[in-house]
Amino acid sequence: TNTLQFWVASRAHHADIGGLTPGSMPPNSRHIDHEGVLIDALRIVNTGQLDQAAVVEALSAGPHPARQITQNLADLSAQLAANQRGLVEIDRMIEQFGLHRVLRAMEEVQANATEHVREVIEQLSDGQWSKTLDNGARIEVAVKVDHDRRRARIDFRGSSPQLADNFNAPAAITRACVLYVLRCLVKADIPLNDGCLEPIELIIPEGSMLHPKPPAAVVAGNVETSQALTDALLAAMGAQANSQGTMNNLTFGDAEHQHYETICGGSGAGPGFDGCDAVQVHMTNSRLTDPEVLEMRFPVRLEAFGVRWGSGGVGQWCGGCGAFRRIRFLAPMTVAVLATSRLIAPSGLHGGADGAPGRAWIERSDGRVEPLSGCDHAPVNPGDVVTVETPGGGGWKTHLAID
Repeated sequence: TNTLQFWVASRAHHADIGGLTPGSMPPNSRHIDHEGVLIDALRIVNTGQLDQAAVVEALSAGPHPARQITQNLADLSAQLAANQRGLVEIDRMIEQFGLHRVLRAMEEVQANATEHVREVIEQLSDGQWSKTLDNGARIEVAVKVDHDRRRARIDFRGSSPQLADNFNAPAAITRACVLYVLRCLVKADIPLNDGCLEPIELIIPEGSMLHPKPPAAVVAGNVETSQALTDALLAAMGAQANSQGTMNNLTFGDAEHQHYETICGGSGAGPGFDGCDAVQVHMTNSRLTDPEVLEMRFPVRLEAFGVRWGSGGVGQWCGGCGAFRRIRFLAPMTVAVLATSRLIAPSGLHGGADGAPGRAWIERSDGRVEPLSGCDHAPVNPGDVVTVETPGGGGWKTHLAID
């Protein structure tokens, strides 16, 4: 009999999978159907070939179907090619070393990660943090350390109940943030894997904004709540002041064009280091499209992109500065912003100053200026310019602090 031993997977961000706005990041979604096409366990490969008809049918369904299905098909083909490459490499590894050694090595990789996290736990103390988002939702996290057992409990009880807006984060997002933070605290160069969570008791209350029930809207949970989660965890562990706390999601498009980008900002300072200026922090892990490519593929012009000097929180160690970005539109489109840290600034720690909050606005071709809130969308016309200023990171300790 065949026994399932391995999974290969590839994850990709498709430019559009439907939803209320081009780019599938609607700031005003209130139901999962508003955020794109829902696909539940659809078989897309049959006899080794991509079943394009099945994919087209699925992406064309629902109240808000995908806008550029040919692009989705190309992206899926690339993902399937990546998976096939993974299968080939696993087979080569087994052929070279034997199945038993491969399985044993994978167990040892996880056991090694577990041990390194236990070493981190030995250096931690109990801590807690409360992080409030611009919409009033609150993330509560408490870290309880058991040094004798070399284990820790990370408890999110007290966080806000499931939200009516789209800032709900599925439990998988919450778990991923915990995994990321633990890996960041490990100094050794180890691969990210589930062994990091073995010494952790994770409590995520069901029905909360961190473990919502369907059909909750969740599009901001992945990109925004995840950033707040990471900031809260690092602060509770005393490792770093809050970073920009947002991905500054900017989407624009029409029936033909869709573009989605996240914009860098300031990272938080920590014990012995300043924050970095204008970087993608924590859960973003993405790069912006090159200006030449952006302007070649879309009817826009990138007019400015630089460091927002003075936006980092001051302290003995200073938070990193945010960025500013100006895009002029050459054709009518819809612009959407999905961001936080607009009303509540990224927090400093131990007396360090907060970073500056972010903001965005549209400069109309006739000179009018229209502010954009953190969750907003608006039509733009030729000659209009959208400007985004991203938050700075928090500072660490008061400027006059002496160790």
